[in-house]
Amino acid sequence: MPQFVGFFLANLIGMTIFLLGFQFYQDIQKAYSGKDGLMSEDYVIISKHISTLGNTIFKQSSAFKSSEIEDLKEQDFVEKVGGFTSSAFKVRAGLNIMGIQSMSTDMFFESVPDEFVDTDQKWEYNEGDNFIPIIVPRDYMDLYNFGFAQSKNLPEISEGLAKSVTLDITISNKEKKDHYAGRIVGFTNRINSILVPQSFLNWANKEYASGKKAEHSRLIIKVSNPTDENLARYLQKHNYQTDSNKLKSSKTAFVLHTVLGLVMAVGVIICLLAFYILMLSIYLLIQKNSTKLENLLLLGYKANAVSRPYQLLGLVMNGVITLLAIVVLLIVRSYYVSKLASFFPSYEGAGISTTLLVGVGLFAITTMINSKLISNKIKTIILR
Repeated sequence: MPQFVGFFLANLIGMTIFLLGFQFYQDIQKAYSGKDGLMSEDYVIISKHISTLGNTIFKQSSAFKSSEIEDLKEQDFVEKVGGFTSSAFKVRAGLNIMGIQSMSTDMFFESVPDEFVDTDQKWEYNEGDNFIPIIVPRDYMDLYNFGFAQSKNLPEISEGLAKSVTLDITISNKEKKDHYAGRIVGFTNRINSILVPQSFLNWANKEYASGKKAEHSRLIIKVSNPTDENLARYLQKHNYQTDSNKLKSSKTAFVLHTVLGLVMAVGVIICLLAFYILMLSIYLLIQKNSTKLENLLLLGYKANAVSRPYQLLGLVMNGVITLLAIVVLLIVRSYYVSKLASFFPSYEGAGISTTLLVGVGLFAITTMINSKLISNKIKTIILR
């Protein structure tokens, strides 16, 4: 009995650890990738490191080569790659309030392929139009309202008011100067740059920069899984830089996956040791009753009939352990899911059906192996 009790407790602990780790991995993946999850952002902006010797003194280009872009596209974790196009001409923008230009400043334009722009507004430019739609980072508004405006006693500006203001855009080169009307049509949290439509910047660079070939000094990447540790490895291998929070996300995911893998491995080891204890206990029980079992076989009982009580013992114990492990899993899961839901309002768990199938599968496999080993042990009695 002590051996059976030891097996029961050890196997219960091991199976609970394994199933809980498996289920927690699925649930935490939902917390990563949900709408308001920890790592829900699936766009990464990369650039090359700027060095004092190479880029500043010897003026080496920091632009990506076509071969580097193609290599990036071939990576498994990459879905799409887009390049930043910069304006190769002078841009000056003035704030137009009630037909009066109150202030102006030099600025720049950049563009990315339209599928990377997060706006619901009309985002296009047709050659000959005098209107230029503009998207600016939401951080710029925060810097103005909570930094510049307060230090200069200027009024704070809401996003709605900013969208209603017309900008006087002056584009020029050495030969000509043209005026355009611009307006902010949206704000972005994804891209830290002043964006205009790709079609406009392609046309304007040809018109005002003599068709100067645009090089991509920054790339925007849509990744299939922002928590993929291969992303961080690739960027470090090629000496590319990005927002440190992006790399922290993938590194955090890697550490979490490693820890969960170790925990599940510990659970499997405990289960294997417990299974060994069970088989050892049953073998000792069979050995203790070997004379009685031999007499039963000599009386004409089949080996399967003699094995059945021991097989049922293993079946019942494994079944009870599986049920209790699932009950403990449900109790613990209800606790941590409620905590995750409080952090992420739109969080929904991954469901428990897959874990239940894994638990039933483990029960079936261990029971089949257990029955086969017991049957073979009984048959050795016949062969003695």
